[in-house]
Amino acid sequence: MTRQIILDTETTGLDPARGHRLIEIGCLEVVNRRLTSKSFHYYVQPDREIDPDAQRVHGISAEFLADKPRFNEIAMAFLDFVEGAELVIHNAPFDIGFLNNELALLDLPPVTDICTVLDTLPMARAKHPGQKNNLNALARRYGVDNRERTLHGALLDAEILADVYLAMTGGQVGLQLGQDDDGDGQDSEKGERIKRLAADRSPLPIIAANADELAAHAEQLAVLDKNTEDGQCLFHRYD
Repeated sequence: MTRQIILDTETTGLDPARGHRLIEIGCLEVVNRRLTSKSFHYYVQPDREIDPDAQRVHGISAEFLADKPRFNEIAMAFLDFVEGAELVIHNAPFDIGFLNNELALLDLPPVTDICTVLDTLPMARAKHPGQKNNLNALARRYGVDNRERTLHGALLDAEILADVYLAMTGGQVGLQLGQDDDGDGQDSEKGERIKRLAADRSPLPIIAANADELAAHAEQLAVLDKNTEDGQCLFHRYD
């Protein structure tokens, strides 16, 4: 079983070395390349002001965080959730830096002691050199629906990253032969957007062929047999 955790964070600023803190963490579980129903999401009281530039990005205010738990209250639950998994993060050094700083403040070992990390940013840059590879650009490129994303949010960004990562590592996802537009204008025409199916959906029905359909199938195989060198078409190998 391959267990991955798609992770994103929001923070009070850019640098934990300058005292900036984590204010939101969002995680989604992926097992064998399928999203499960398990997630981990908390807003965190940072006990410090939020830089105006950072607040313009994520829209989270100090007033909103006033009654939220501090990181020490959720640290063990977070570690339990991610332990043994591969963390999938876009621009991982940023998020890992903040997570390890929060853990160090509690005299806890870094998260990288219990998890491996996959950074999707260098992966995207290698796959799409010379193009924009931020999360919005990748969502457009892979047809991931991010219309709800007006501000950054850790859980929403984790959901988008999950779809982008699965598309980016799942082979060809469309029939476009040219490059898409990563600019701020209209994208080139794309196929259907990726939609996640509910984990608790009903299984697809299995409908067996009836007698008439089986007879028609046999007749068609007989026609194919006549046109093969050895008198037996490929489909007979799977009977």
